[in-house]
Amino acid sequence: MHDGFESRESWPFECLRCLYVWEEDYVVRHLTDDHGNEMEIWLASGVPVQPPWSGLSCPACGAYHLTSFPAGYLARHPELAAAPDPVPLAKVPVIPIKDIAPPVARPPLPRRLLIAVGLPVVAFVGYELYAYMAPIAHHH
Repeated sequence: MHDGFESRESWPFECLRCLYVWEEDYVVRHLTDDHGNEMEIWLASGVPVQPPWSGLSCPACGAYHLTSFPAGYLARHPELAAAPDPVPLAKVPVIPIKDIAPPVARPPLPRRLLIAVGLPVVAFVGYELYAYMAPIAHHH
């Protein structure tokens, strides 16, 4: 790669699902190789990324149905810029793990009760299956 230069671009976007508006800043490296082929490398925060027109999602709702505005559009229309995140109303107290009591386990049911209830149910179901299947098996 012989020739190259960098440019900074800001792309304003709007989510067509939740109407969230935001702006992404990119650095675009324009490079030309020995054969005259041109290529662009898009960087966001120094990391190579896809160009903004391919595969971007809304940071608010995650939707992929977006539209973009011309460069500098949000500077001319500040009413469209997203409001800052709201300040939480109350702080949630942090409780150390050692101070949290484990849930109390329910005592198991007595085995005699399970046997007293379970055996008649099993016998009834077994008899009903036998009564239903016996005529089918002896039909021939």
